[in-house]
Amino acid sequence: MKTQKEAIKIVKILKQTYPDAKCSLDFTTPFEMMISVMLSAQCTDARVNLTTPELFKKYNTPEKMAKIDIKELEDIIHPCGFYKNKSKNIIAASKMLVEKYDGKVPNAIDELVKIPGVGRKSANVIMLEAFKSPCGIAVDTHAKRISNRLGLSKESDPLKIEQDLIKIYPKKYYYDINHLFVEHGRRCCKARKPDCESCSVKNFCDNFKKSLDNNEQKF
Repeated sequence: MKTQKEAIKIVKILKQTYPDAKCSLDFTTPFEMMISVMLSAQCTDARVNLTTPELFKKYNTPEKMAKIDIKELEDIIHPCGFYKNKSKNIIAASKMLVEKYDGKVPNAIDELVKIPGVGRKSANVIMLEAFKSPCGIAVDTHAKRISNRLGLSKESDPLKIEQDLIKIYPKKYYYDINHLFVEHGRRCCKARKPDCESCSVKNFCDNFKKSLDNNEQKF
């Protein structure tokens, strides 16, 4: 496991490597952010961004979305995958916002996780992007992979990985960590073939050190 000093150094280096790292989902309101995050499950942000303009043109509030015909919603979001389950959750979530939260997305992570289709990771993203008030660290596939490879966590469960990251990082770093890990995962530390030679944090990487040791043993 990394020391706090090493962990902070990793984030600072990644910040220099990817100074423009930010959320890649397009949205204008907390509600649009919530729907976009729900659609992004098992789907690329690029695909979500191609889908939401048509959706938000007519249904950009909880009140409107709560009344949408489910078949119409399924047809619109079909390209995002798992469209039947996502449609049910989106409508149920919209109805809950109308009935329980006066049509507003709650600015509290404990309330967000009660909404259908919004888990801990999604709630973290909403708090970060929609309200600029990160309460934790969203652990998606990129953050999970990079946390394991760098030795920031040995856990496989995203919730446990988040707890490891929270223990080692002061809160002021929460805002950047997910953005930086996603960017690093997309550009360099890819799942199948990481570009270790080009990696700006390879000297801190447990996975890279293991590969060096294995190559030395071959000789």
